[in-house]
Amino acid sequence: MPSEQPPRYLTKSRFKLALDCPTKLFYTGKKDLYADGNLDDEFLQALAEGGFQVGELAKLMFPEGIEIIQTSHDEQVTETERMLERDSVTLFEAAIRHGNLFVRVDVLRKNGTRIELIEVKAKSFDSTAHRGFRGERGHIQGEMRPYLQDVAFQHYVLGLAYPHLQPSSFLMLIDKSKACSIDGLNQRFRIRRAQGRPQVTAAPGTDERSIGTPVLTCVNVDDLVDEILGALIDAPGVTGTLAELAATWAERYRADERIRPAIGAQCAKCEFRAEPPGTRDTDLRSGLHECWREAGGLSTADIARGTVLDLWSFRGRQALIERGVLRLADVPLDALGNPGDLGDSADGLTRGRRQAMQVTGQWPGGPDFFIDTALMRKEMTRWVHPLHFIDFETSRVAIPFFAGQRPYENIAFQFSHHVIDHDGEVEHRTQFLSTTPGRKPNYDFVRALRAALGTTGTVFMWSPHENTTLNAILEELEQDASPPPDIAELAIFIRSLTTRKIPKDSAKNPHDNPGAEVGHRAMVDLCRLAEKAFFHPATKGSSSIKKVLPAVMQASEYLQSRYASPIYGAKGGIPSLNFVDQAWWHEVDGAVVDPYCMLPPVFKDVTREAIDALEADEDLELRQGGAAMAAYARLQFEDLAPQERHSIEAALLRYCELDTLAMVMVCEAWNRWTSQTHPD
Repeated sequence: MPSEQPPRYLTKSRFKLALDCPTKLFYTGKKDLYADGNLDDEFLQALAEGGFQVGELAKLMFPEGIEIIQTSHDEQVTETERMLERDSVTLFEAAIRHGNLFVRVDVLRKNGTRIELIEVKAKSFDSTAHRGFRGERGHIQGEMRPYLQDVAFQHYVLGLAYPHLQPSSFLMLIDKSKACSIDGLNQRFRIRRAQGRPQVTAAPGTDERSIGTPVLTCVNVDDLVDEILGALIDAPGVTGTLAELAATWAERYRADERIRPAIGAQCAKCEFRAEPPGTRDTDLRSGLHECWREAGGLSTADIARGTVLDLWSFRGRQALIERGVLRLADVPLDALGNPGDLGDSADGLTRGRRQAMQVTGQWPGGPDFFIDTALMRKEMTRWVHPLHFIDFETSRVAIPFFAGQRPYENIAFQFSHHVIDHDGEVEHRTQFLSTTPGRKPNYDFVRALRAALGTTGTVFMWSPHENTTLNAILEELEQDASPPPDIAELAIFIRSLTTRKIPKDSAKNPHDNPGAEVGHRAMVDLCRLAEKAFFHPATKGSSSIKKVLPAVMQASEYLQSRYASPIYGAKGGIPSLNFVDQAWWHEVDGAVVDPYCMLPPVFKDVTREAIDALEADEDLELRQGGAAMAAYARLQFEDLAPQERHSIEAALLRYCELDTLAMVMVCEAWNRWTSQTHPD
């Protein structure tokens, strides 16, 4: 007999998915048919931000709670119903069903006819903010709306299933106004992945008394839930009340009927894509391509040539799509901004100019790429040897690792440092990695960086992340009740490297605009320089180092001749702390292999595609280094075998070294091109 198919219920996660795009209901759960970037990405993101531990911490705040642990939907619902017959009870993961609607509630507390629904999230929240979840005009904040719609959906299903009860709804969030009162709170919650699912267990002796002052705050959201339930909700292609949308989507999902797609700007973040379909040794289908073929009339070749979704940093996608402008080549230049945005600028490329290059495929000095040699030369004349290239890896987790630390505060645990000397010699000179569980690395990090950089030479970063990190450590030093003996030296060093905004209220004259405090050796942002002075079509307008490096390698004959042989980490070659006889330039079918693809993955149990998605995720509290954040988290609280711990640490060192080597390679190519009449 064929095995019984599991019921197709509209759950809270599927309701949230449909709010993003109703057509996704047809793609989700079909991992053998459709590519789904969320399968591992959600696990890594929760790991990086500490979301799994937040749920376990919340349970400790209700020591009387009983968890619904049954495996089947029917058993879960039956056990929940049995427990709710009690006059007073607290349940974890209570199962509520009405028709084809099904939800698991994080915490459900019943007392007589009153029942409290508590949704636990790793979202940061400031309980001292007087507006709560509303903006200045009284509307629900956009970033909070999805969380509140989630609660409203659960509230709605609970009301249908138990109409005789009086529900109240709450969000339990990480309160960034509260400091952790004990060391090692995060490490009390151990996590492992079993059969593809995370399992979190609390260390022995962990209870409501051992967790110190709670860093979670429970907020009543009844007024917001009532507002959401009483208003119309807009989702791609449809408008209706929550009740109307839930009923329609539940029935279509039950019948496994595909909802006609309504393509729009939201498609840019679609997780159901294969790029292009059938690549990466898989036959999985691409839901994104199916939607754009059906709703937009585009062929797979059209999509491969570029759509408005590929237009870099463009906020007008939705307006163009509504006008029927879908192909990148059809984008009118007047949609890219003011005419001045498309002209030449002494300060380099404007956003509109970069976008115009994407659309037209034309730029001065073509045909392969554009480089503003005058601007590059102007910037390079300011550089002082030795040139220092640095990259940081940091963590910001929901539940703090250390006493006195607030949720999502900065932890700097790794850096890599390359140097180009006066004679052009390259060296991977120093590195730092601190992953010892329970040890706070920030001050040791700055001490090691200070020793590495010395007092001379220009220091380079790629994006403002390094500047932000050092300023956060400076603030930590200034607020430390028991500062280290070398606080003055560390503060002077940080100020020398950073640019800091000075708040207006710090000015002696309230009418002054103090602007910024710029260190005498302030770091140079190469990402900003790439954005202003370099364009290669392979980057799709992006100035991310992971886009720029392979594009530069594709274009530079100098890098080919220099790095095609295994000189990196070789005797008499370029010194490296983590590689031996490494050749970085490889070509397959006429295309240069991305150096990052040559490295083994950080995790053996997570796909490279999921790691790539996490690195590009703009919803993370920290928008870069997501894989390193997840790795640091695992090294802090997972029970890892020594060999596995060493493997993850070695992978972190290799990836961080490649980040600074990538900066060196890009600068070498730029320097070569700007010193010639024509690029090679």
